[in-house]
Amino acid sequence: MLLLLFEYYREFFQNTLHFYAMDEVLLRSSLALLTSLLTSLWLGPRVIRWLVKKKVGDMPEFNHASLNELTRHKTDTPTMGGVIILAGIFVGALLWADIRNQFVIKGLFLLIWLGALGGVDDWLKLTAKIKSRSRDGLHSWEKLLFQIGLAVLMAVFLYQVDFKEIEDGHKLWIPFYKYGISLSFWGFLAISVLVITGSSNAINLTDGMDGLATGCIVIASMVLVILCFLASESLFVSLEKGLKITWAEYLRLPGIPGAGELGVVCAAMMGACLGFLWFNCHPAQVFMGDMGSLPMGGLIGYVMVVTRHELLLVVVGGVFVLETASVIIQVWYYKYTGGKRVFLCAPIHHHFHLKGWSEPQVVIRLWLMGIAFAAMALATLKLR
Repeated sequence: MLLLLFEYYREFFQNTLHFYAMDEVLLRSSLALLTSLLTSLWLGPRVIRWLVKKKVGDMPEFNHASLNELTRHKTDTPTMGGVIILAGIFVGALLWADIRNQFVIKGLFLLIWLGALGGVDDWLKLTAKIKSRSRDGLHSWEKLLFQIGLAVLMAVFLYQVDFKEIEDGHKLWIPFYKYGISLSFWGFLAISVLVITGSSNAINLTDGMDGLATGCIVIASMVLVILCFLASESLFVSLEKGLKITWAEYLRLPGIPGAGELGVVCAAMMGACLGFLWFNCHPAQVFMGDMGSLPMGGLIGYVMVVTRHELLLVVVGGVFVLETASVIIQVWYYKYTGGKRVFLCAPIHHHFHLKGWSEPQVVIRLWLMGIAFAAMALATLKLR
């Protein structure tokens, strides 16, 4: 909105005040981060008090007596704190991003869709007002149906509308390889659905300890801001003949004009999660719940699809991949061996907790791994 105001008075700002900075996407990303951070910090105590008043509290229950004992102190901690993050993102994005940009519009729509889905799931399992359902909330197939439906919509519009005139948008880009591989519509659709749906559920699995998922989202968001900036039409340097090239051309990356504005949304997500982490760090005053984990994961997957770095998500979200893989391995091995387990408990952060690590130790060490994965992902951008 403020960008639109600047454009309306562009002549005054540029000719009278000699102010051009609002055109810079990195400046607006920084302002979006700060705005979202302050919004989350201001809103947090008020939302927490309301959740406590409504008795919307969680009581972790696991199929493991020792783990239940370790987490007993978390009983009745308010959840659905994802509304704090979502509010922070929307305030930051609406103020500083170009809300006419189609990538931004789709990103915000995705947050509303998955935020509502997660909110319904949280409300059902925490209030138990619908007696025909168990405390587990929505069934897995119900959530998956809405996630896949959204991912299909995103993929169809991206391929047939937004990427219609963008050659790089119809290609699959492999880390360490400087040429894209052309995708058919169905190939693009399948990969996009897998990435958006898988990312949404991966963060949901990671959200099991105080600050774990939130901190990892902050780290991943920083990488996403950089990817969006590099994929956009932002210029790199003037060449000897006076020509200019984009960062994407210089680094041999996919070029997606307009993707830079989506970086403002990612910066807002980073700021909102930093503010939420103030209340979510150990011992947590509030949990994000599905209302936070589903839309955050979905947005990360969506950004990777837009910037054409779907395969790089495995590195950027390395911690999320490990958490998901541990669950898949545990379930498969349990069924294959008739009751044996690879880990003491899955996802893997609970395994380390049961091995004797304190909760802050598990969280901080996984954060450090997340930082290492982020550095590896950024390194691949130059090594092509």
